[in-house]
Amino acid sequence: MSVVIIGGNECMVRRYTEICKEYKCKAKVYPKMTNELKNIGSPDLMILFTNTISHKMIRRVLSDTKGQSTKITRCHSSSATALKNILDEHVGCIAE
Repeated sequence: MSVVIIGGNECMVRRYTEICKEYKCKAKVYPKMTNELKNIGSPDLMILFTNTISHKMIRRVLSDTKGQSTKITRCHSSSATALKNILDEHVGCIAE
């Protein structure tokens, strides 16, 4: 499953990627607005950490994915626990 995370803390990018690997997901993380946001593609799940990104960035990402079958989840908190809860809900528990 491919996951794109928009927002969050820049110092947590590596941790977000590690958590997604634990759930056997391939992750791209964009903590701030860059030109790379144009190349999001069509992920299976998009997570928006709304507390740390601007309204402009949210609108841009949502317009880029309009008409795709991407599941979009918004979360106010950008903690590791919040990410784990979202992945539990959409991917399932970690298979050990």
